[in-house]
Amino acid sequence: MKTIELSVVVLCYRSEEHIIPFVDKLIALIENLTKDWQIVLVGNYIEGSNDRTKEIIKEIARGNKKIKTVIEPKQGMMGWDMRKGLAAADGEFLCVIDGDGQFPIESIEQCYRIISEKKLDMVKTYRSKRFDGFYRILISKIYNILFKLLFPDTKFKDANSKPKILSRNAYNQMILTANDWFIDAEIMLNVRRLKLKYEEFPIHFFNITERSSFVKFGAIFEFIRNLLIHRIKEFKLLK
Repeated sequence: MKTIELSVVVLCYRSEEHIIPFVDKLIALIENLTKDWQIVLVGNYIEGSNDRTKEIIKEIARGNKKIKTVIEPKQGMMGWDMRKGLAAADGEFLCVIDGDGQFPIESIEQCYRIISEKKLDMVKTYRSKRFDGFYRILISKIYNILFKLLFPDTKFKDANSKPKILSRNAYNQMILTANDWFIDAEIMLNVRRLKLKYEEFPIHFFNITERSSFVKFGAIFEFIRNLLIHRIKEFKLLK
C-alpha cells in the first residue's frame, strides 16, 4: 500500500455548500506540498436535523479517491468529530482544521513545512489578530487564562487555535477522550505530558457571517470542569 504523507482532517459540521470552495482551495494548496495526500471530510450530523453537509461531502468524495468521508450520527460535538476524523486519517502527518474558513487555509502550508524541516512533533498556530467579535474573543481569553493558572508550566499562547499538525508518532502516543470543545486543550495537555517538541506561529482569525457561533457561553463552565478534572488527576498521580 502506498504511504500517505499528509492527511488533512476538515471539520465540516453544518458547512453545507460552503465546504465546496473550501475543499477546492485545499486541494490546490496541498497538491503543491506533496503528491501523497489525503483529505478526510468529517460530516457527522444530528439525527433529524436539516443539515445537508453529509450529502454534499459524499458527492465531493465521489469524484476523488484521495478524499475520505466520516459521516455518522453525532455522539458528541467538536471533540468527537475531531477524534473520529483523526482516527480515520492514514497520513504520516495529521493536520486538522475547521472547514468554515475562519482559520486561513494557507497556514496549513507553513505548518507542514515547519514540522517537516524541523522534525517536530507538532506545529500549530496562535491567533494574533481576531475579527470574530467581542463574545468569541472573551471566551478564548478566559480559556487561555484558566489554562495558564491551572497549568502554569505551559508556554503555548492559544490552546484552541488551528490548524494543528501532528506527526503520526506523536498522535499515536496521545490519549484523547474529549467529545466537546475541550479537545484542543486535551491535545495540548498531551503535548505537555509527553514533553513533545512543538512550535507556534501567528495568524489572523476571520469572522463569518453565514451563521452564528457554535460556541455557547456554557462552554466556559464545561471547559473549567474539564481543566479541573485534569488538574486533579495529575495531583493524584503525583501522590
